[in-house]
Amino acid sequence: MYVILVYDIGEKRVTKILKLCRQYLNWIQNSVFEGEITPVKLKELLAKAKLIIDAETDSILIFKSREEKWLEKEVIGAEKNKLDNIL
Repeated sequence: MYVILVYDIGEKRVTKILKLCRQYLNWIQNSVFEGEITPVKLKELLAKAKLIIDAETDSILIFKSREEKWLEKEVIGAEKNKLDNIL
C-alpha cells in the first residue's frame, strides 16, 4: 500500500519520531513522509510510534491508498526531498 504520514509531535519527541519514520518511509517535508509500505510494516511503525508519542498532545495522520498511481501529487514551490524512481 502507499501511504502519506503526517505528524504533529512535541519538540522533545520529534527527533525520535523523525528517525523512526525514516526507517520505513521517504522524508518529503518537515513532518511529512510518503512511500510504499506493507500492512505489517505499517503496523510495526505505528506500534513503535505509540511508545514515543504523548497521545494527549501529539498526533499522527495516515492517508492510505492501494497504489501511488491513484494519488495525484502537485508541488508548488521548492520540493524539499525529490524522490527519483530510477529503474
